[in-house]
Amino acid sequence: MKLSRRKVMNLVAGGASLSAFSQVAWSQTYPARPVRMVVGFPPGGRDDLIARLIGQWLSEQFGQPFVIENRPGATGNLAVEAVSRAAPDGHTLLLLSTSVAVNMTLSEKLDDNPIRDIAPVGGIIRVPSVMVVRPSFPAKTIPEFIAYAKANPGRINMASVGIGSVPHISGELFNMMAGIKMVHVPYRGAALAQTDLIGGHVQVMFVAISAAIDYIRNGQLRPLSVTAAKRLEALPNIPTVGEFLPGYEASVVNGIGAPKDTPAGIVNKINNEINAGLADPKLKARISELGGAVFVGSPSDFGKLIADETEKWAKVTRAANIKPE
Repeated sequence: MKLSRRKVMNLVAGGASLSAFSQVAWSQTYPARPVRMVVGFPPGGRDDLIARLIGQWLSEQFGQPFVIENRPGATGNLAVEAVSRAAPDGHTLLLLSTSVAVNMTLSEKLDDNPIRDIAPVGGIIRVPSVMVVRPSFPAKTIPEFIAYAKANPGRINMASVGIGSVPHISGELFNMMAGIKMVHVPYRGAALAQTDLIGGHVQVMFVAISAAIDYIRNGQLRPLSVTAAKRLEALPNIPTVGEFLPGYEASVVNGIGAPKDTPAGIVNKINNEINAGLADPKLKARISELGGAVFVGSPSDFGKLIADETEKWAKVTRAANIKPE
């Protein structure tokens, strides 16, 4: 049977209307069952804690469990793979991290791309680092540190939690902007790196504030600056790196993603509840205890930030010739 052009157009229009209707219906009934939130790092770390905090809030708002599933490995890429291949119905979510974007810049062979395969849902937190040295280190300010590094080339060893980690590339960005060259010494974890820093085996480290704050308070480490765009409530008297190197900013950003093609109605519904949680004084205070500031915005705001961070750190990793482990 031959269909007229008008009948074909009517069928297409009807199909489009049915699809639109289905998406609205899905959004209204979401979530219909427990939601899986995949985290690319082990239990007990900051990413895991952030996921559990926001997951508990979303469970309370939606009346369905948001179950945390830890899939560590490949610097978060195993989690990206699991979520990108899940059904795009909002019942599988991903805790996105800047480290995933950084890792993407280190390898061109990744099967799954968080920008291409993951739909941004909403930001949660931006966590800067603090640049710390031993109390006996001769430089007490950023200008003094830069002058010392230039006068003593190759004598400043910079510890980090691993090659390509955000603390590592934060130091490499500092190198580029300050015109110096610190020698990178990777460790497997912040605790080991800080122990060697305190012991004088390395001279400087960029580290999450939550991991360093006790050492700072008891006088074992001295903060020179924070890597945030503005000074932090936790260390109000410590300047930002940007006060001396304009434009410098380095932080880990966490947020929620979903499989691409997840209906916009579901994405916006989750985004609204995340933002409501970030405005709640109790949840906001608990997130702030992790050493950062809440990141409130639309799905497109979060998507733009991930794209911008990926581009920014790609330039650093190329300039510093950083290769994956």
